[in-house]
Amino acid sequence: MSNSLPDSAIHTLQLDLAIIGGGVAGLWLANRAKSAGYELALFESHGLGSGQTLASQGMIHGGMKYTLAGALTGASEAIADMPRYWRDCLCGEGEVNLRHTRILSDHFFMWSTQSLGSKLTGFLASKLTRGRVDTVSDDRRPPLLRHKEFNGSLYRLEDLVIDTPSLVANLANNVAGRCVALDWNNAHLERTAAGDVQLHINHPQNGTIRIQANCFVFCAGQGNAELLRKLNLDSPAMQLRPLQQVMVKHTQPFDFYGHCLGAETTPRLTISSHRLPLGERIWYLGGSLAERGASLDADDLIALAKQELAELLPWVDLTHAEWATLPINRAEPRQPGLTRPDKAFVAPAKGATNLLVAWPTKLTLAPNLASETLTQLPAPLGLPKVNPGEWLPLAPIAKTPWELAFPPAISTEERLALMFPEADDDEEFA
Repeated sequence: MSNSLPDSAIHTLQLDLAIIGGGVAGLWLANRAKSAGYELALFESHGLGSGQTLASQGMIHGGMKYTLAGALTGASEAIADMPRYWRDCLCGEGEVNLRHTRILSDHFFMWSTQSLGSKLTGFLASKLTRGRVDTVSDDRRPPLLRHKEFNGSLYRLEDLVIDTPSLVANLANNVAGRCVALDWNNAHLERTAAGDVQLHINHPQNGTIRIQANCFVFCAGQGNAELLRKLNLDSPAMQLRPLQQVMVKHTQPFDFYGHCLGAETTPRLTISSHRLPLGERIWYLGGSLAERGASLDADDLIALAKQELAELLPWVDLTHAEWATLPINRAEPRQPGLTRPDKAFVAPAKGATNLLVAWPTKLTLAPNLASETLTQLPAPLGLPKVNPGEWLPLAPIAKTPWELAFPPAISTEERLALMFPEADDDEEFA
């Protein structure tokens, strides 16, 4: 519970930096800014990680999935060094300490159901990809692809996969007390005549709290456009590229992380593996399936996903699997022709003097976004230290899409009580 502030009509809290949006972009920026000496608060209106962060597949990739035309691209080279950067952080040796983030897999597979074309095969074996992709011999194949019916090509990428809930928790714990919940029913943004952005919060115990910051940064993904509208601003402009991912709750005894190659220049199917709180296994399906699925209703997409898995992995029995879908938009800075941006983006909002608007464009590039944002922030003012969590409630961590799609029949507490019943007094001291 938050503490009370001294009685007054309006309480002003002065910050170097106010971040709105508690996904990986805002949290990473908060970590870097705190280390750089900024007095800051992060405001989140749903739950930390809600939206794109927890809806991602957790892939930290080096861009090889963007080379399926058989050549390096701007997109592939923009993120080529990111797996190494993240690994340093995961070891506690990088710019942000991620030692408490779980690694689901330290590699990612790329496979085809038949032989690849000579151009792509030659490219993947060339010096250009050395250290980023390796051929996998038959005796090193993952269990899912060890079936006698598998006769395609298989490569191992340096990409790694992280558990996004533990990433969010790790980043939030690094800035403990600074990530607070925001209810827009009791808060509003204001732009003064001079163009300065302020945030006003009506608190039931503390009255009106006015947040003044040397700089505000909107890191709310799809919510950035609505935040700008609250200030009667519309630049930088946003684009949305929709997806509909598929979730499969199954009983297969192994996890798998991989791209299946098709005829297109994007993966035909991407599979990542996750767990529900009680250990049940989830396959999370993306790639071209999710892009095509954006225009389908859930039942049609599930039927398509079943067909794809039956064609690509016919030996896998999913008879008793449970299925669900997740529509999600990729929010990005507007590009000509609504194309995919290659880099993280941050820019001043036109019409405001102290506001930046940021989109990382992909999970992998959250560190780049923070670095670029720091170059555009004013220097810290040397303000007195504040702890926003003392006067506002802390923001909770959001649930994953699969937790929401497949809730337990009974609560975790009830399940544990059944598994470990408490002994009565007579039994305890018998």
